[in-house]
Amino acid sequence: MKCAFVTDLHANREAVEAVFDHARDQGVERWVLLGDFVGYGADPTWVVDQVREMVREGAIAVLGNHDQAVVRGAGPQMRPDARYVVDWTRSQLDASQLGFLASLPLTQRQGDQFYAHANAWAPGAWEYIGGRSDAVRSLRATDCRYSFCGHSHEPRLFHVSSTGKAGDFIPTPGVAIPVPPHRQWLVIPGSAGQPRDGNPAACYAMLDEDQALLTFHRVPYDHESAGAKILAAKLPQRLASRLEQGQ
Repeated sequence: MKCAFVTDLHANREAVEAVFDHARDQGVERWVLLGDFVGYGADPTWVVDQVREMVREGAIAVLGNHDQAVVRGAGPQMRPDARYVVDWTRSQLDASQLGFLASLPLTQRQGDQFYAHANAWAPGAWEYIGGRSDAVRSLRATDCRYSFCGHSHEPRLFHVSSTGKAGDFIPTPGVAIPVPPHRQWLVIPGSAGQPRDGNPAACYAMLDEDQALLTFHRVPYDHESAGAKILAAKLPQRLASRLEQGQ
């Protein structure tokens, strides 16, 4: 079975449509959506409706920090641009859409796979997995062989061997990586809606569960149109520029 992992959609319709179309062309059979469906972008209603419909059809979804902020109000740790968009997004969503976001769990598990937006050790504190030590901390917080998290916006793969030796690397898009179950693996697919590694192409990852092969994908999309929508909605100009720069 092929499973697509998509995270940090950030209300970017153009990017999300491109990712979903690409994954369907790759033969996706199952979806896992790792949070932050809103924030930064200009199409929160469309993205939330898409995610809600996919969950109705069997997709797994978890809560992200921007999703929680839209439901509860932005916390003091959020930057001014993000806080502004949170307030704007809340004004765009209706009660049922807000209710859907509020209903999302912080974590989910299916078989030997663990899902959270931020990490496994304290998923509601929204701490980042910034490097190998954080990844090991997260992997030690679950007995699952495979963990999938978002939040960091840059694609990365971490692993811990049976002897406790840890490793990590930046994946090459389109190249299948063997991920055998004798190790623990932590996958950060990268952001679909706001990549931050200098490449504006949208990110996601796909796991072939039968073959134990993981592939990270980059999907070009019309980031100029997505940026123009941000400006038309009178959201901060910097958010449009970031899409073009992949920052």
